Amino acid sequence: MGKKTNTFLFILAATIFNIVATVVCFFVLLLVFLKFLAHLLPETASAWVLPAIFIGSIVLSFVFYRLALKLLLKKIDLDKHFSPLFKPKR
Repeated sequence: MGKKTNTFLFILAATIFNIVATVVCFFVLLLVFLKFLAHLLPETASAWVLPAIFIGSIVLSFVFYRLALKLLLKKIDLDKHFSPLFKPKR
């Protein structure tokens, strides 16, 4: 496979990983809320908690993505296997 194919597959896999991580984080945070906090807060607070859980899941997924990317960068030399996305201007 060429560098451009490797770059495309890497971006595709990273996008899928990020979406899956966001969904998993959302459901984990939702379960934590329902298990520990839902009975302490009034029902009207749920309207504010769900968007906060969603935003929190996005933040957590970016943290996981960053950690996974750091581990990958330690193992793989990206310049050797991937084509640059942006070429410098001449």
